[in-house]
Amino acid sequence: MELMTYLIVCPLVFLAGLIDAIGGGGGLISLPAYMIAGLPPHACIATNKMSSTFGTALATWRFAKAGLVNLKLAVPAVIAAIIGSGTGANISLILPEKVMTYVLFIVLPVSAFLVLNKKLFNDEGSDRVHLDSRTYLTAMISAFIVGIYDGFYGPGTGTFLIIAFTVFAKLDIKTANAQAKVINLTTNVTALAIFLINGQVMLPLGIAAAASNMVGGYIGAGLAMKNGSSLAKYSILFVLFLLLLKVIGIY
Repeated sequence: MELMTYLIVCPLVFLAGLIDAIGGGGGLISLPAYMIAGLPPHACIATNKMSSTFGTALATWRFAKAGLVNLKLAVPAVIAAIIGSGTGANISLILPEKVMTYVLFIVLPVSAFLVLNKKLFNDEGSDRVHLDSRTYLTAMISAFIVGIYDGFYGPGTGTFLIIAFTVFAKLDIKTANAQAKVINLTTNVTALAIFLINGQVMLPLGIAAAASNMVGGYIGAGLAMKNGSSLAKYSILFVLFLLLLKVIGIY
């Protein structure tokens, strides 16, 4: 692996960590970085999963340290996320990515509608997690479904989880982001373990990229806690736009 590979990947993965901590979707920046560097498709997804895991871990730690993560809600969500991500990662090893493109044709317009609808997606939700049936169902169902997507492919996972918590669990953006990070970390770790077992991760590059992603995630989490609503909403819209460009073959 040449020095140029690291010079291409590491700065872009730093930016991905920054964006991901604020509103999710960092994979839309980091995954293409590996592709530009010339890695094989499965190695791109697997090595990207390694770097994003460490960045998400640091961002999750910052949210938890600030007291924004509800551990009682995290337990069932983590279990659902492990099942979903494990399923998705195993599917990824045998199926082409094109399958997910058809799913995104449905997901993208729905997500955009939810974010742009001020009555549904806003920062007027609660900053405290109410442990009722609606919140538990939101966490578990979104963790399982989005977990399958993250294990299979990944970009936009954090964004979809934030939308789920703000729209269906009625949390404010900052609190929703904190719960989403726990689930996203779980799906990343599960998929990474499967890719490592199958020898798909390029470890030297993955370690360097992980360090870059962690720095970006640490800075981004701080920004998200200070300006959760404004930064996250524009970040999410930007991520959805990039997803759209990727689906139609421009990006």
